[in-house]
Amino acid sequence: MNLTDLKGIGPVRAESLRAMGIVSLRDLLFTLPTCYEDHHTVYPCATKEPGMIMISGKFRDPVRLTRFHGISRVSGSLTDETGSMPVCWFNAPWIMQQIHPGETIRLFGRMSIKNGKRQLQNPKIVTDDGWFPVYKTNRSVPEKTFRKLMMTGFSYLEDCCPETLPREFRLQHHLCELNFALREAHFPASMNNLEMARRRLSFERILLYLLYVSMAGNDKLPAHSFEITARHSEQYWSFLPFEPTSAQKKVLSEIMADLQKPFTMARLVQGDVGSGKTAVAFGSIWLSYTAGYQSAMMAPTEILAVQHYESARRILEPHGVVCRLLTGSTKPKDRRAILTELKEGTCNAVFGTHALISKDVVYQQLGLVITDEQHRFGVRQRSMLHEKGESKDHSFPHVLVLSATPIPRTLALILYGDLDISVIDELPKGRIPVKTRIVPEAKRSGMYGFLRERIREGRQAYIVCPSVEDSENNDELHSAKAVFEQLKDTALKDVRAALTWGGQKGTEKEQILHDFAEGCYDVLVSTTVIEVGINNPNATIMIIEDAERFGLSQLHQLRGRVGRGEIESWCFLLSEASEKMSILCKTNDGFEISRKDLELRGPGDMMGTRQSGDAPGTDLIGGDAKLLEEVSRAVKQLHEDPSQQATLQLLNRYAESYFHESGHGIALN
Repeated sequence: MNLTDLKGIGPVRAESLRAMGIVSLRDLLFTLPTCYEDHHTVYPCATKEPGMIMISGKFRDPVRLTRFHGISRVSGSLTDETGSMPVCWFNAPWIMQQIHPGETIRLFGRMSIKNGKRQLQNPKIVTDDGWFPVYKTNRSVPEKTFRKLMMTGFSYLEDCCPETLPREFRLQHHLCELNFALREAHFPASMNNLEMARRRLSFERILLYLLYVSMAGNDKLPAHSFEITARHSEQYWSFLPFEPTSAQKKVLSEIMADLQKPFTMARLVQGDVGSGKTAVAFGSIWLSYTAGYQSAMMAPTEILAVQHYESARRILEPHGVVCRLLTGSTKPKDRRAILTELKEGTCNAVFGTHALISKDVVYQQLGLVITDEQHRFGVRQRSMLHEKGESKDHSFPHVLVLSATPIPRTLALILYGDLDISVIDELPKGRIPVKTRIVPEAKRSGMYGFLRERIREGRQAYIVCPSVEDSENNDELHSAKAVFEQLKDTALKDVRAALTWGGQKGTEKEQILHDFAEGCYDVLVSTTVIEVGINNPNATIMIIEDAERFGLSQLHQLRGRVGRGEIESWCFLLSEASEKMSILCKTNDGFEISRKDLELRGPGDMMGTRQSGDAPGTDLIGGDAKLLEEVSRAVKQLHEDPSQQATLQLLNRYAESYFHESGHGIALN
């Protein structure tokens, strides 16, 4: 059945739905609500807990309409037996016609507290009960219209969404039927039904994903087996100016075992901030060099690529490894020389950005590909670098993936389904844990006093803001430019400060970061552009404005920019006290923090901005890490139990059809 066959959908609306990724009735029915409004729990008007709430009461006095600079405001006070709640609507003068003093009315909206005063802003009038679905739509298809289309579409549910999982398999794993799951996922009769529905839909999509990547993972490509021994890895560790941790040695041994095999390594190395992933990556490059092969290490930003290159020159070049840097800003003359060296094999290791996959880059014998900050690359970009290493005998390079975001192992199975996983779960000796404190607005001046004392001692600091400039929609947020302008005339009047952000000109941004690292500035005000790849051991203070706007894992990454030396470091979270903020104050363990982040936000948001190719089902999982483990066990059982081979073959065909023929994006590595 075509979308245009559904009442209410003409060619124009069908095109608007297509822009939302909805091209069939099945797509429509599988577009689940982003959240649900609780229309049956009534909060007292005297409640002091901010958040989305529904209150019921009466307006004893008529609401008032005022106008200021073209903005209208309707305000009043809703009262029940517990007290009253100030209510206001912006740019909605028509609401006055729907409110009658003395009549009981229910309102649903966000109650916020500002400067100690409570207010329910822009609530809607509630006339129904139960759990009300909320969808992510666009202007062309308003939410009310979308909900009506959804209800119409359910008339054809049986025809377009037949059951997909065998009955025995569903019973074994306590999964409800698909049609029941879809109905309850959209219009739940109870929270219990909603949980059953979400569990069924999540289970199926994760199941299909793991089956698909396991099929892809079985297709090991031929590779040159490196003639290396433990002596070569010990030789590398002796080059370093510090003693490696046992975790680093263990992971490099796992990599070495892979490199000795005649098929491609596909290994993910993840570790906490400062755990020494780069040192392990350089060890892999050394092993590749001693075996007679070239290595390429691709970073998502030029800043990080330069940092890797300069570190490699200090560690590897004194021992014969010829290192080169190839980025978009490499001068034409230097670029031509590097391309010649790569083609002739006189360059042993090249570091760079997307420039490494340009058409004119040809490798003589590429044996190892390393991608840093994997989730920032598209699948096609990573694959292009891998394919560049295909040799004349159709052998492919080994692949090593680094992740600077600690991920719970269960989630890593989903995000990197076809990769072997190594974890560096130990920090170098002598590393002093960063002290983290929550700083409410009332204690801001005291924090600045502490900052000035540290600067007088010769230390440096970061101040990170959630946005570059002020926004009309977020007038309460602290922007980097506004904070910089304010502080240079007040709290940091006599301090050398600089400002940088992601959209700044590349050369200007790099110069500022370089000068900050060289000690030319005391304070660097920025956005999250400094989250990854900035290494300045002298920076001992991290101040994060509007900390509640960031996820736990991102806050941990930002905190990781300090505490990189042997000097006591501090991280100040400008925020009111909350469960999320207190977690950071209690632990510096990135894996524990990411586990909490998974519980609070769900895995889809943990990795930052969602990209095409995110693991399917991550938008459905919520914080249920146990479900990931359960599906992983189910897949293992399907592969190992001979009595389930028919079910496995059926589900494999379904998984291949779902991802291959339907064109769903998928990040295999």
